[in-house]
Amino acid sequence: MIPPEPPSQGTERQGWLERRRDKIRAEVERNRRGEYSVPTWVLALALAAIVGAWLALVILA
Repeated sequence: MIPPEPPSQGTERQGWLERRRDKIRAEVERNRRGEYSVPTWVLALALAAIVGAWLALVILA
């Protein structure tokens, strides 16, 4: 019995690329249905910007 050949780099990359496309496609579909949410890092960045602007206003006033 001949052992099967290991997958070549091209097929492994194709599998990774296909999984990535499926993941993106699923996310786009969720967003179109209104099931999207803002990432936590975006909320943290907005909060830091607001607090920083407020502090600058208080210190420089």
